Amino acid sequence: MYDLSLSETIVAVSTPPGCGGIGVVRLSGPAALKIARTLFRPKKDRRGGEPGRAVLGEVVDPADRRPFDEGFLLHFRAPRSFTGEDVAELHLHGSPVILEEVVRLAVRRGARPALPGEFTLRAFLNGRIDFLQAEAVDDLVRSASLARAKSAFRTVNGALSRKAAAVRREIIGWVAQLEADIEFPEEGRPAAKKHYIDKIDKIYLEVDRLVRSYEMGQALGRGVTIALVGRVNSGKSTLFNGLLEEPRAIVTPFPGTTRDFLRETVRINDASFLLVDMAGLGRAGSPIEREGIRRGKKIAAEADGLLLLLDGSRRLSASDAALIESYRSRKIILVLNKTDLPEKTTPAEVTRRFPDLPVAAVSALRGDGLDVLRKMMYDVFFPLIPGRDIIVLRERDKLLLEEIAARLLRAKEMIASNQPIELAAEEAREIVTLTGRLTGEIRPDDILDDVFSRFCIGK
Repeated sequence: MYDLSLSETIVAVSTPPGCGGIGVVRLSGPAALKIARTLFRPKKDRRGGEPGRAVLGEVVDPADRRPFDEGFLLHFRAPRSFTGEDVAELHLHGSPVILEEVVRLAVRRGARPALPGEFTLRAFLNGRIDFLQAEAVDDLVRSASLARAKSAFRTVNGALSRKAAAVRREIIGWVAQLEADIEFPEEGRPAAKKHYIDKIDKIYLEVDRLVRSYEMGQALGRGVTIALVGRVNSGKSTLFNGLLEEPRAIVTPFPGTTRDFLRETVRINDASFLLVDMAGLGRAGSPIEREGIRRGKKIAAEADGLLLLLDGSRRLSASDAALIESYRSRKIILVLNKTDLPEKTTPAEVTRRFPDLPVAAVSALRGDGLDVLRKMMYDVFFPLIPGRDIIVLRERDKLLLEEIAARLLRAKEMIASNQPIELAAEEAREIVTLTGRLTGEIRPDDILDDVFSRFCIGK
C-alpha cells in the first residue's frame, strides 16, 4: 500500500475538513520546498523558505502567476522536521476550495497526494519516532477526553517507549546470561535457578503492569460507565439531572416514573463519565417493570462502577442492606440522598453498617453535596489501575505484552522444573523478537498498513 522508498514528495491538507480561520497544506519529501516555491510569492523575501522562519506572501497559480490567497510559507529542513524529511507548509485561509486548489497545483508540479497516516509513517521510517509513538499520534488526534489526550501525549513524547526499551534491555541481558551458561557450563556462573527466577519475576512484574494499564486506556477512551442503582423513588433521576446540571430525566413524586434507560456523559476534571439512569430495583408489578429490572441488572453488571442510592428520609431497610450486599464486590459509592428532608438514616449509621464502602450524603434536589460526590467519583472510579503515567492504549500492544508475559511464565516453569536450559533460552529469544515488534524494531509490512491506514489524511 505504501511507498517505503521515500523517494516521492507527498502533499495533503493537514487541517480538518470544512471552513476555518486557518488551513494548512503540508508537503514532505525531497522536492517539498521546490514545489512550494512555485506556488508561493513572498512579499518581501525574494525566495522565501528560510528554515524555521515564517514568510508572508501570496499563493499563485504557476500558469499565470495570479494570486488567489495570502498566507505564510514555513520550511523545516531535514532531519529537523516531524517526518525527518524536508517539509514545507503553506498556512492559508481555511477555505476548502483554496486548500484543494493548492493541493491540485502541487500535484501538477510533481507531488503525490498523501495516503492516510503517511506523514507519520515517514517519521517512523526515518527514525524520528518509534512504533509506539506513531500509534500515539493517532490516539492524540482522536482523543475524546483530556485525560486520554494527556496520556497519548506522554506516549508521543516517549514515556511508553522508554519503559518498553528498559524491559527489552532487561530481557536481552537475561538472554545473554542464558547463552553464556549454555556455551560455558563449566564456568559455574551465578546462574542458579533462583537467580533466573528472580530475574524473570522482575521482568514479568513490569510487563504485567503495562498489560493491566490497558483497562485504564480503554476507560480514558470511552469514558467510565457509572450506573445509578437503587430502590424505586430513591432519587436516581434527580441525581442524574443534578450531576448533569440540566433536567435530562423526567422527575415526578410518583414511584416508577423511569421506565427506560437514559445515558449522558459528564466531565469531571479530565475524565469522562457515562452516567446511566435506570428503573428502580425492587418488586415488579407488571411485565414492563420486570423487563426494566432485568435490563437494569444487566447494565449494572457491565458498568465500571455504581452509585447506589439510599433514601435518607426512610429507615435503612433489610431490602436496602440486601441490595448493598449484592453489589459489595463492585466499585461502588453509597449515596445517601434526600438530606433536605427529616433524617431517618444518617451517614454515620451507613458507615457503621458498611465500613469498607465510601458514603456520600447529598440532596440531589437542592444540589447539596454534589461537588463532594463528583470528587469522590473521580477518586473511586477513575484510577482503575495504578501507574497512571504510562498507559497502553492499543489492543495490538496489549496482545503483544500478554504474549510476552505468557512466555516469561513458561520460561520460569522450565527453569523451575529443571528442564534443559536451551528450552528456556529459546523462549527468551522469542520474547526478544516480540519486544522488537512492540517498538517497531521488527516490523511486518502488513502491520504497518493496518496501523497507518487508520490515520486521517494529512497526518
